[in-house]
Amino acid sequence: MRRAHDALFDRVHGSTLMFNTCWEDPRLDRELLALEPDSRVVMITSAGCNALDYLLDDPAEIHAVDVNPRQNALLQLKMALIEHGDHAELFRVFGEGVRPDFRNLLDSLAPRLQPYATKYWKAKHYYFEATCANPSFYYRGAVGRVAWVLLHALPKANPKLRPLIERLVEAKNLDEQSAIYDPLQTVLWNAFNSWLLNQPFTMAMFGVPRPQIRLIEERFPGGVSGYIRNKMEYVLTKLPMSDNYFWRVYAIGRYTVDCCPNYLVADNLPLLRERTSRVSTHSTTIASFLKRNPGVYTHYVLLDHQDWLAYHDVPGLREEWDLILKNSRPGTRVLMRSASPKIEFIPAAVRDRLNFFPEWTDCLQLQDRAGTYGSTVLAEVQ
Repeated sequence: MRRAHDALFDRVHGSTLMFNTCWEDPRLDRELLALEPDSRVVMITSAGCNALDYLLDDPAEIHAVDVNPRQNALLQLKMALIEHGDHAELFRVFGEGVRPDFRNLLDSLAPRLQPYATKYWKAKHYYFEATCANPSFYYRGAVGRVAWVLLHALPKANPKLRPLIERLVEAKNLDEQSAIYDPLQTVLWNAFNSWLLNQPFTMAMFGVPRPQIRLIEERFPGGVSGYIRNKMEYVLTKLPMSDNYFWRVYAIGRYTVDCCPNYLVADNLPLLRERTSRVSTHSTTIASFLKRNPGVYTHYVLLDHQDWLAYHDVPGLREEWDLILKNSRPGTRVLMRSASPKIEFIPAAVRDRLNFFPEWTDCLQLQDRAGTYGSTVLAEVQ
């Protein structure tokens, strides 16, 4: 069963666009990173939203690194639309998630895209078509498909669920959110949904590898479904939905002009357009990138991939840290996340060269609008 799960995860991750939007809150990231005009950032691409968000803080360069080239193709498409300079078009594609006749638009964007990205989006042009079976780009890709099943396909079997979800994302205050969530949870957390969330296939589609499932099961009494339920309840009842674009986009399949990532805000377009040349994409691992591009970098944003390395590739974990330290200076900041409430896998010799800020990160973790991680960790090289 374990081998089957690993094989399924590798197959999904190696053949599919995993993430169509980032699920790390850049509001927290930018406070922790404190980017400056001379900052040189190495980060995992994911869906590219946060790389564009960081540009608003005027760093010198951002290297977006991802082993999945489809994620880099997504960031390149976002940058091409930003460089295109038409906010209405940008918002139509990535705000509403629907752009009829996307193929013709792609022809005008192709000169700004790398060859792989052009080929990929020509093949996946239908991602931006609205159909009865799939009305939005945000229900495409691995995570998007699971979101569609959980929030749209399954609710058809229970007519009470869909209206509650729609009311929740439009709630005006926390009291209203709590009042709506109370009946919602009794419908949402039925036996079938709990079973579905515990299945390896579902977690693989969410981009959750077996090591993270193991961490959750070991550290959280309710297992995977209990972990997700606990995280959802906190975010949906303790944090305002009015600016929570993370949950809104999967609940209704689109953003709004008042609730969207910063790269979709009209006032930010001129600034982003001036700075997209500072972002480069690299379809490789963090370790391979640092081997090929040695230098002094001031910031690393590693998301949660070291959960996987710590379980599957301990030598690879150590190599990555050795390269990070080799390509850093005193004061370089490393931002990580984990499914575990506490990161314990950093090699002892590496920990001795880092300072940590648990009081700061633990406090900010409570403000995380995505709210899906067990911990956020900031380390600073001594």
